[in-house]
Amino acid sequence: MNLNQNPHRLREDREKVLEIAIGREVRAHRLQKSMTVADLAQRTGVSIGMLSKIENGNTSASLTTLQSLAHALSLPITSLFRGFEESRLAVHTKADEGVELEREGTRAGHQYNLLGHIGANASGVTVEPYLITLTTKSDVFPTFQHGGVETIYMLEGEIDYRHSDTVYPLKPGDTLFFDADAPHGPEGLVKLPARYLSIIAYSQKA
Repeated sequence: MNLNQNPHRLREDREKVLEIAIGREVRAHRLQKSMTVADLAQRTGVSIGMLSKIENGNTSASLTTLQSLAHALSLPITSLFRGFEESRLAVHTKADEGVELEREGTRAGHQYNLLGHIGANASGVTVEPYLITLTTKSDVFPTFQHGGVETIYMLEGEIDYRHSDTVYPLKPGDTLFFDADAPHGPEGLVKLPARYLSIIAYSQKA
């Protein structure tokens, strides 16, 4: 499998990041108004090829071009810089300080600690990391469903985890990555207490 993401690479220089931020804003507002690239080209006099380069962050648009785009999209020109200027958040949760909650669809005895949450952000993706603890009092729920994708990393204990029609035996160090729209959940509590990280990612549009 060829992967094109390098988690350790450095971002492009500041100028390139600005181009990407502007391109994302142009595309987002164009789609919000149900406009095609051809529609925007007709309204601005900017070629389709140039618009594609702008939306992909592959070129530096002139101020005149940005003014034309903003006018065609009924925006103040400053809106096109929003993605570049917005702050980037990080959430640090110390040990035993995660927010304990009862997540929709869980049963009695399942302890969910939300380890952090970042709402609307430039990526368009919301990620919810949980630390889940199952004890002898825990119930099982093999039909839990929600949007997005989920990754489970087993820390302690052993459980049999169902996803759709398959049951996976999970031990410390095991990982399970799956489409969360299918029925899933711990079906058998083999060795307790059991703890695992559950990281759920879904589109902000969901």
